[in-house]
Amino acid sequence: MCGIAGLIQLDSSPVAQVNLRRMTDALAHRGPDGEGHWTEGNIGLGHRRLAIIDLSPLGHQPMINADHRFVISYNGEIYNYRELRAELEASGFWFRSATDTEVVLNALAAWGIEALGRLNGMFAFALWDRRERRLLLARDRYGIKPLYYYRQGATFAFASEQKAILAIPGIERRLDTPALLEYFTFQNFFTERTLLQDMRILPAGHFGVLDCREPHPQLQLTRYWDFHFHEPASSIEVEEYREELSRLFHQAVNRQLVADVEVGSYLSGGMDSGAITAIAARCYPYLKSFTCGFDLSSASGIELSFDERLKAEAMSARFRTEHYEMVLKAGDMERVLPRLAWHLEEPRVGQSYPNYYAARLAGKFVKVVMSGAGGDELFGGYPWRCWSARL
Repeated sequence: MCGIAGLIQLDSSPVAQVNLRRMTDALAHRGPDGEGHWTEGNIGLGHRRLAIIDLSPLGHQPMINADHRFVISYNGEIYNYRELRAELEASGFWFRSATDTEVVLNALAAWGIEALGRLNGMFAFALWDRRERRLLLARDRYGIKPLYYYRQGATFAFASEQKAILAIPGIERRLDTPALLEYFTFQNFFTERTLLQDMRILPAGHFGVLDCREPHPQLQLTRYWDFHFHEPASSIEVEEYREELSRLFHQAVNRQLVADVEVGSYLSGGMDSGAITAIAARCYPYLKSFTCGFDLSSASGIELSFDERLKAEAMSARFRTEHYEMVLKAGDMERVLPRLAWHLEEPRVGQSYPNYYAARLAGKFVKVVMSGAGGDELFGGYPWRCWSARL
């Protein structure tokens, strides 16, 4: 992951470089491989880099395109960037780096907003148009990559995490009571609210435009993607569905293995991470895999099933992965909660402390790790998810 940040003074006062640096310092954990800042008058963009594709200095951000019109600060990975690059090169664009960042930059220069519909991947970015004095914020279809924005007085700020915005001197932390009630009601947020007033998250599948030529600029949000389900025009055999699902699943995993660094995989023992590891192991001999288990010395009854180390070890043996595991004990949850809350920033249903420990374990060996998050929900990986189908 990388970290993006930016600051615009809507009263045309110059951006303080020190404030922009405070923002990127707050995101240092997201990008230990590089730091960059770009300022021009009342606009500033910052970036923290985790180098995954093209590890050279040519991938430094913020990145400016060839005619110096557009500047981008980008976080994510575009899985079809090679195909898009070939198309852009055929139409006359040239590239200095091998990064997907430059592909996104040139795609936006060539196709404008329409480029968003052609990006297959996860992303959050800020693009500044120097000629039109217009800011574009965009987030991927599922909202995998975070992007927060903040408006108070003449200050407009945005970043990958709230803590970067809160690093700006003078930013007030005020509780958003309706947002708190929303969380208590649903155990989640279904709007763009956060627990802080004036702090919003850009919704998944949306882009926002801030036109700084207007006397009172406001971020205008637009949805560029949504689900569209429809029945097939003709009947399809079950076997055809199976074949197409297998093709799409293999394609998704293989595309996400593209990296110039080593890739690992979580392996919990379930069908989600297990299926991903099975496919990834074909491309990576002795793929590194990681799991967290629980100390069972004081467990009984249903608690015994919470530990999936034996299943994970069996899968590791079958797929011939280089397997690492960590055992969590009583007290580990209490110990990690302050750090976990610092990273999460706000409560979200489904987040659990073993995720933190698993990520910390994987981070000792690899830079990128495959995750099965969402797989159980899609494929009924737990009995209660498919109970109604048995009735």
